[in-house]
Amino acid sequence: MDEWNTGNGNGNDEYSAALHQRTEELYRIPNAVSDDSGIIELPGVVLTDLVIFPRLTLPVFLTPGPNLLAIQESQENVEPVIGLMKREWELDFPESGKYLGIGIEMVVGRILTMPDGNSSALVQGRRRVEVIEVLEDGPYPRVRARIIEESVRVTRRIDALMRTTRDLFDRCVQLDRSLPEEAHLVAMNINEPGWLSDMICTSISLSLHERQKLLVIIDPEERLKRVNWLLAQELDVLQLEDEIQTRVQSEVDRSQREFYLREQMKAIQVELGEGDIWTREINELKERIQTTELPQEARTAALKEIERLNQMPQMAPEVGIIRTYLDWILDLPWSIATEDNLDVKHAAKILENYHYGLGKAKDRILEYIAVRSLKPKKERQPILCFVGPPGTGKTSLGRSIAEALGRKFVRLSLGGVRDEAEIRGHRRTYIGALPGRILQTMRRAGSINPLFMLDEIDKLGADFRGDPSAALLEVLDPEQNNAFSDHYLELSFDLSKVMFITTANSIASIPPALMDRMELIEFPGYIEEEKVEIARRFLIPRQMEESGLDEGETKIEEAALRKIVREYTYEAGVRNLEREIGRTCRKIARLKSEKKKFPARVSPAIIEKFLGPPEFLLTEAERTDEVGVATAIAWTENGGEIMPVEVLILDGKGNLQITGQVGEVMQESAQAAFSYLKSRCHQLAIDPEEFEHLDIHIHIPEGAIPKDGPSAGITIATALISAFTERPIYKDVGMTGEITLRGRVLPIGGLKEKILAAHRSGLKRIIMPDRNVKDLVDVPKKVLSDIKVIAVTHMDQILDVALHPPVDRIPRTHSGKKTVKKTSKEKASTGEQKA
Repeated sequence: MDEWNTGNGNGNDEYSAALHQRTEELYRIPNAVSDDSGIIELPGVVLTDLVIFPRLTLPVFLTPGPNLLAIQESQENVEPVIGLMKREWELDFPESGKYLGIGIEMVVGRILTMPDGNSSALVQGRRRVEVIEVLEDGPYPRVRARIIEESVRVTRRIDALMRTTRDLFDRCVQLDRSLPEEAHLVAMNINEPGWLSDMICTSISLSLHERQKLLVIIDPEERLKRVNWLLAQELDVLQLEDEIQTRVQSEVDRSQREFYLREQMKAIQVELGEGDIWTREINELKERIQTTELPQEARTAALKEIERLNQMPQMAPEVGIIRTYLDWILDLPWSIATEDNLDVKHAAKILENYHYGLGKAKDRILEYIAVRSLKPKKERQPILCFVGPPGTGKTSLGRSIAEALGRKFVRLSLGGVRDEAEIRGHRRTYIGALPGRILQTMRRAGSINPLFMLDEIDKLGADFRGDPSAALLEVLDPEQNNAFSDHYLELSFDLSKVMFITTANSIASIPPALMDRMELIEFPGYIEEEKVEIARRFLIPRQMEESGLDEGETKIEEAALRKIVREYTYEAGVRNLEREIGRTCRKIARLKSEKKKFPARVSPAIIEKFLGPPEFLLTEAERTDEVGVATAIAWTENGGEIMPVEVLILDGKGNLQITGQVGEVMQESAQAAFSYLKSRCHQLAIDPEEFEHLDIHIHIPEGAIPKDGPSAGITIATALISAFTERPIYKDVGMTGEITLRGRVLPIGGLKEKILAAHRSGLKRIIMPDRNVKDLVDVPKKVLSDIKVIAVTHMDQILDVALHPPVDRIPRTHSGKKTVKKTSKEKASTGEQKA
């Protein structure tokens, strides 16, 4: 039998015999005989969700209705039927009403009744027919159709196409498990192109629309091309499925192999008396929990996790998460503490050996040690905040404090931290979750009472992930940090024994709630004298050692150090100073290594030779007494500086202009000084009308440098009064103080730095607020002996000290020009003399 049967060939012998008998019945039914015009008229069967091709046999299921009546009529007359298919989409082929224009002549075998009342039968396609007319006026449709004769001629082109199709079909059969292996053998024995295409499209998985499209293609070559294209698509899908199946099977095989090997290992270990590795690890964890000093809450949580771990398979995904959690609990220093060294003299010696100056910070630490020595059981720790410019020794002082107390030192940089979880950690529900940086640093410290330095606390950020500074509120609160809760551990951890020290360059960006929890200790910028002493004690020996120079081999003179400080560095700290000293030492080391003569004493001239031309120039005091030019003294992070204030009077409309990149506060000080001048114009012999016809320009030199603050108020007022009264200002007088509209002088800050700057610049007298006299205790006595300090409370006192005595002044006209005084006779002649 050369027709392809789509039935299942894997059944039992009884089923195969019955199927064979039913198939033989189909061959006994002859094809329909056409009339002279090639027309046949047969009962019509409407095929739903099914396409039958010529020479192919398929089972169909029938329900009571027109289809069953048509088949019964055909069997009584021993004739075929015509299969009709409803039109599902637009075709370029002629159509007959609601049916496709192409049908199929087919024969139906014996009808079998199913248990559910429906029927089934085998159907065999015979020939394609062109549907001419469908008559639906009876119990079932009758179809008039014309038989389509297909060409069976095989050209070389068609033969090549058939070979390609068979090859593709063979590869599909190998990959598709639903196709029997005999399918390829059947295809190999088919020599007609139309039959081959019909057989293949019935075998592979195609949609109903695609099958209908193939049915209506009459030309065997075109149909074969379409089947060829469909086979190529099907092959791509089958290859992808096979690749996926192979990969999945490989993973399954590997898992099964690992499981089998692990079971073998367990059996071998049991035989050797070593026990199971997994069980041994769990027992080791239990032993660690029992031997480690843990709080009851942490011990309970750890044992609970051990029980969960014991009930899980060894390869369960959550095993690693639980193991990591237990490791964190066991590694944290819950009760390990170092013993504090409470010897105040020892601590004072260490702080003095490593740091020069910083008296307030040192005193606060020594006070803490003294209190602890009197009350050793007092556990409350200070929370300090070191605030100052970069390079002033904040972090290094923290290390020295830890050494003085005998505690471990750990440091956490908070610069750029924007996520609240960085402090409190992530919850364990997240993949890769870990505790926050606080507990990570505590584990690294290995003790429950380290000195914990939170560096750059003013550089914390905040965004959609939370505010880290809010998370620090609990850490830095002595009333709460004894039960600090991390999102990862969800256990209370005691931070009350930790000595927290934070550092910041400015307190402007620190939230008030966080600032309230810390004790502020300011680190002012080092003055020149302190920098010279720090360089002599610490920087020069360290740089000489790093440069390979022996102690005492060369010496840097104090004048050379001052030259470096003044002309090659401009900073509040000493980092750049150390760099410049290092450059000098390396120059000497190079001369020494080249066997050349190197200086035993480094003088200012040698410094300039080694380091090049000066990079910074100090502002010098005025060389002559001038009108409208006063010298202010300003504070900067890098120390103090003198600042000339210039006032120029021009013809105009009474405008006041201030330049030099000054801030709003300094502009308001200039307005207040000008208002004070107007209020005192009669006492100063100034015509009030002059203010309406003159413009005043106030300039603060070095316009590229921003300036602000109220302490230049009295200086601006003095320069204004000098310009209007034409009384010169003494060149050796510097001043600082805030002015009010009534002329009162208010206190200012940074007095120590300002007086030292005035001393360096050669000023001999300094005018300052009387309420700042208390701050003179911080000024070196040598400086006070060289400078006369004048404390004032009102602007009138300043004018007597800073200005030259008053002289006869020629008043200005409305145009701003000076007038010439006339005699009585001249006035009488012009009519100006009053009667």
